[in-house]
Amino acid sequence: MERGKMAEAESLETAAEHERILREIESTDTACIGPTLRSVYDGEEHGRFMEKLETRIRNHDREIEKMCNFHYQGFVDSITELLKVRGEAQKLKNQVTDTNRKLQHEGKELVIAMEELKQCRLQQRNISATVDKLMLCLPVLEMYSKLRDQMKTKRHYPALKTLEHLEHTYLPQVSHYRFCKVMVDNIPKLREEIKDVSMSDLKDFLESIRKHSDKIGETAMKQVPGAQDLVDFSPVYRCLHIYSVLGARETFENYYRKQRRKQARLVLQPPSNMHETLDGYRKYFNQIVGFFVVEDHILHTTQGLVNRAYIDELWEMALSKTIAALRTHSSYCSDPNLVLDLKNLIVLFADTLQVYGFPVNQLFDMLLEIRDQYSETLLKKWGGIFRNILDSDNYSPIPVTTEEMYKKVVGQFPFQDIELEKQPFPKKFPFSEFVPKVYNQIKEFIYACLKFSEDLHLSSTEVDDMIRKSTNLLLTRTLSNALQNVIKRKNIGLTELVQIIINTTHLEKSCKYLEEFITNITNVLPETVHTTKLYGTTTFKDARHAAEEEIYTNLNQKIDQFLQLADYDWMTGDLGSKASDYLVDLIAFLRSTFAVFTHLPGKVAQTACMSACKHLATSLMQLLLEAEVRQLTLGALQQFNLDVRECEQFARSGPVPGFQEDTLQLAFIDLRQLLDLFIQWDWSTYLADYGQPNCKYLRVNPVTALTLLEKMKDTSRKNNMFAQFRKNERDKQKLIDTVAKQLRGLISSHHS
Repeated sequence: MERGKMAEAESLETAAEHERILREIESTDTACIGPTLRSVYDGEEHGRFMEKLETRIRNHDREIEKMCNFHYQGFVDSITELLKVRGEAQKLKNQVTDTNRKLQHEGKELVIAMEELKQCRLQQRNISATVDKLMLCLPVLEMYSKLRDQMKTKRHYPALKTLEHLEHTYLPQVSHYRFCKVMVDNIPKLREEIKDVSMSDLKDFLESIRKHSDKIGETAMKQVPGAQDLVDFSPVYRCLHIYSVLGARETFENYYRKQRRKQARLVLQPPSNMHETLDGYRKYFNQIVGFFVVEDHILHTTQGLVNRAYIDELWEMALSKTIAALRTHSSYCSDPNLVLDLKNLIVLFADTLQVYGFPVNQLFDMLLEIRDQYSETLLKKWGGIFRNILDSDNYSPIPVTTEEMYKKVVGQFPFQDIELEKQPFPKKFPFSEFVPKVYNQIKEFIYACLKFSEDLHLSSTEVDDMIRKSTNLLLTRTLSNALQNVIKRKNIGLTELVQIIINTTHLEKSCKYLEEFITNITNVLPETVHTTKLYGTTTFKDARHAAEEEIYTNLNQKIDQFLQLADYDWMTGDLGSKASDYLVDLIAFLRSTFAVFTHLPGKVAQTACMSACKHLATSLMQLLLEAEVRQLTLGALQQFNLDVRECEQFARSGPVPGFQEDTLQLAFIDLRQLLDLFIQWDWSTYLADYGQPNCKYLRVNPVTALTLLEKMKDTSRKNNMFAQFRKNERDKQKLIDTVAKQLRGLISSHHS
């Protein structure tokens, strides 16, 4: 039913179209009828159109016939014309049919070509669209390929820049493609990969500069510019830029500073054996310098990775730890040469860091502390030098046999003696070898002190003061102790002591030349305010006084040794005729000893002689009164008196020049008066004059007299003096008892 309706509608539509064409044919000029006829043949109903055309022709024929009938002649004419038209129409129809056939034949290929052209045009449009899309995608793919290549070759900062361009410029243009979504999803992972890899490079860089800080510092310490050129800082710059682009600059800065602080603590931790060699200190300093050269370069080539406050904080920590380490390790050093080398190394260390803008005043302050330690090590070293000089000296005047030898000694020690110069060769200097040796070692010590003061930025006055203070310590402590040790040696002889006194006298005189020597090398006049004076004169005076005391002690010991040889027969009844052998030997020893004292200062020789005589007198008195001698005879007392007379004779002979009259004899006055009292038995005078200022036995103490008198009891029968009393022993004992009683009375009254 529906098909019928559709066919009917199509028939009506076709009929209407044919009607329209027929009207166009009827109304259109013959020359323009072609397109109209073409529209008929373009359709599929040209058969039906021909039927309609035939019908229309018949209709027109009837009308013509009617018209002819009305107008016959006109009709005949019209028929004639119509027949002609019909023939022409048939002819035209045939032509149209033929043309149509030909057109259909020829058009078939054209249609095929047109179909092919249509397909080509479609393909062309598709290809063009594809090319356009590919032109959008290719840069994305090229950028992504470039990114992967940059990642592969570890060019991370360019890779990050490529990633930024890819993300913000290229991918948005092709965001609707699936592969773009994959790329977009992969971008955070790539960023993290770049971040991780660049951080790995930074860690490698940090490890590298930790290992190479020593080399960097060594180069910088040689004052060679461009020490930082030994380091490739590009990993730091790349990582900094990458983290900055990724918005994590603060994280990077914190990480870098934290790691460098850790490295700083490691660098500042000195090895335990650093003090053993200079190389230990040098490596320690090189690492510190290398560390701060790197940080200084980072400060000036990056914007804010490190700042001045951070650098100052690190430097303060480094300064405190370095100074503490130097104080500790330098205290173990006992070699002054190593301390001096260390000082020079510290100065170089400080000067190098000062070039890079780091404050180093504390290092120079610490060098002043090390200066004191250096002085101590010098003092220890020179203590050994002085000991060797004093131990190896022969303590004999220096002999010279030629003018050359004489000038050599005078060139080593400032000595002038016109009388000695006039003497012919061979001759002797008054001092021994240790005088020029000690003098020259003092000068060497001064030079050593001067070496330490170099490059410390000290004024001449400060250098002069340092040298003088150190030299004073050398003189008053080191040299003084060495001299005192020699003087106090057990086996030292009087000859050595005498020579020491002579030597110290000349060294004392040379102190003014040492003052001049220091003035010449420091250019600071002694008259300058606050200039420290040398205490050498005091040192040598003290040594001389100690030697003098040792001479006195030594002499007394020798005297005691001789006195130990004394062998008195306290119970003898014989009267001797000569002094005891031991005493004769003792006096001979004293004479020969004092003959050696000719080069000593007069007072020293006199004091030594007086001291010896006093000690001898005191010892003889003690020998006479000692408790072990319970009894003695007048004969023993007579022998003892001969010995005392020998001593008095020695005193009168003037063994040492300079004593007035009988001054030296006064040393034996106590013995002399005691012996005279007993030998002359002059008790009446003693008892009568006792207490008087001008009494004959003023020096005899009643206690001493009583002690000796007690020893003579029960021995009177052996004394020739009491031979006349043998018949009356009781009278003799009564006399002694009476004297003893009176002596006790004197003692009691004196005590009360």
